[in-house]
Amino acid sequence: MKSKRLSGSLFGLLARNYLLFTLTLLLIAAAVFALWSWRLDGLLQPVDWEGLLREERLYQGDYESLAYYVSGGDGEFAVCNEDGVVVYATGPGFDPLYTEGELACMQRYGSSVGVDAFESAGEGDAPRYLLIRRRFGAEGEAQALDVMALDEEYRVIFGSFEDGRTAYTAREYQFLSGGPGGSFYCVPFFSTDGEAMTLLIREGLTSEADYTRRYQEAWRVWLVFIPLYLAAAGLFIWWLGRKIGRPLRRLNDAVVSQSEGKMVRVGDCGGTREIRRIGESFDRFSDRLAESERERQLLDQGRQKLIADISHDLKTPITVIAGYIDAICDGKVPPEEQQRYLRAIQGKAEALTELVNAFHEYSKVEHPEFVIHPRRTDLCEFSREYLAAKYDEIDLAGFSLEIAIPERPVWCGLDELQFRRVLDNLVANALRHNRLGTVLFFDLEAREGKAVLRVADNGCGIPAERAKWIFEPFVVGSDARSGKGSGLGLAITRRIVELHGGTISLTAEPTAGRSTEFVVTLPLSPLT
Repeated sequence: MKSKRLSGSLFGLLARNYLLFTLTLLLIAAAVFALWSWRLDGLLQPVDWEGLLREERLYQGDYESLAYYVSGGDGEFAVCNEDGVVVYATGPGFDPLYTEGELACMQRYGSSVGVDAFESAGEGDAPRYLLIRRRFGAEGEAQALDVMALDEEYRVIFGSFEDGRTAYTAREYQFLSGGPGGSFYCVPFFSTDGEAMTLLIREGLTSEADYTRRYQEAWRVWLVFIPLYLAAAGLFIWWLGRKIGRPLRRLNDAVVSQSEGKMVRVGDCGGTREIRRIGESFDRFSDRLAESERERQLLDQGRQKLIADISHDLKTPITVIAGYIDAICDGKVPPEEQQRYLRAIQGKAEALTELVNAFHEYSKVEHPEFVIHPRRTDLCEFSREYLAAKYDEIDLAGFSLEIAIPERPVWCGLDELQFRRVLDNLVANALRHNRLGTVLFFDLEAREGKAVLRVADNGCGIPAERAKWIFEPFVVGSDARSGKGSGLGLAITRRIVELHGGTISLTAEPTAGRSTEFVVTLPLSPLT
């Protein structure tokens, strides 16, 4: 399965998306600018007259289909027949009829010959007109060909053009000087039917106001930027919401569920590295909370069991004592039996005292302020002295003792008073719960920086179902609470060993020949 690609940090995500959003806006602006430039060029670009002249439809007489050439409004064209009658015009800038002389005065489109007209004042402020016909070379240089002057009546005063005329009309002069309202050109051609036709071209001069109007019309293209910007912003908001908002909502739902008492896990909530870490921390918190809840339930069960066990252990001797006292007080016990009853009451009172003392000792060692006072002690010598003092008690109980203690010292930090209680509880348990003839084993060794003490026996052993709970309060080696022991000794023992920095355990697989084996480990004390 392909592994899911992990996202980067939140800062990296925001930085990347900011740069990408900025780049997107720049691309949108560039695209709109290109569209605006194209639109502006379309509004201000001159008419492609060369393309019009190459159109086959012009020669076929399909003039209507060619009107789009002048749709920009910077020029017009018309077609007249051999009699000068206009048969088609794209605008009102043409007269219905043009004379042969007027057509002759029009400049030929594409010709290298042009006419410059100058107006000056003559006698009596009467206008005079000077016409200079020039030829323009390939490099743009001009060469004067003919010069002609006209009076106010457009009669030739001196000079002439090649047509040899001595006078012109006002309209002919207009066409010689460029044409009315712009530049007029003509292009003679033959239609596909062989008819002589003339294409009239009028190139309009764009005024400043018209140029400004067209420029402002082109700016309307920039309005497209607004919806494109909103679309890009919406896309990036959606994307950030998907990368950040969705995992945050999952985390929020998990927190709400947790507050309602539902144990949930977020898992891989996705998103950035920080959000994933929050999700992982939440899962660890949820697991720890679930574990705490289980521990609380176990503590509740333990507390209930503790109360039941205390009630049982106190109730039994108290009931016996109360029953025997009532019998004596009521005169139901013969005088010769009273001594036996009093001895029974004394025994139950001693058992009750022992139980209360055990409760006291357990509560004391479990108190947070309970501390031990260890000092550097040779555990080998301490063990030998302890067993020597206990030997008579063990022997009188009908038990034998096998000891394996090394000669060299094993130094540990011991609170001798409290550690003696550890050994007392282990030996007392073995004597209390086993038959006569049981062998007690006491082994001590040092290895891997620890002292290992084994206290074992070959007696009846501890049931497997009880072994894992043996160090809990009020747990005894048998299901039947026969009154032999309070079930607090091993709980006190474990607490004291832990305060020494060590551990105690019941071996699941004892050494061959042994049925019960407790292992106590203590850290070795360094030289001071």
